[in-house]
Amino acid sequence: MVLISFASSSEFSALNTSQILRPLILWIFPNVSEERLAAIHFLTRKVAHFSEYAVLGILSARAFASSANDFVQRHWFQMALLLIICFALLDEFHQSFVPSRTASIYDSAIDVAGGLTALFVFRGWQNRRLALSP
Repeated sequence: MVLISFASSSEFSALNTSQILRPLILWIFPNVSEERLAAIHFLTRKVAHFSEYAVLGILSARAFASSANDFVQRHWFQMALLLIICFALLDEFHQSFVPSRTASIYDSAIDVAGGLTALFVFRGWQNRRLALSP
């Protein structure tokens, strides 16, 4: 969550990430158009949103599913999802105060989709593990 908060700072604004991604993309694809370059940059940033929250989803699922608290352990999926939703909204709210960033409910939706995907993967892995155990 600290890493996500840092990524929401001005250091990771679109202007700053373009200074890193643009030369890298141009090195890999030297003849790429400006429109395609902008699209790749945009998609890379959205994949980063999805991925950050997927990692948060896996870590929170693991923490809640193995909790010593019986209630938390039984409701790990709902608790992890609630954490992901609350943090995604809080993250965008934080970005609304950073001058070089913009807050977007669509980014929150991408964040939640990443976290929810990870929770479903974790649940599938957990169900498979339980089915295979004697």
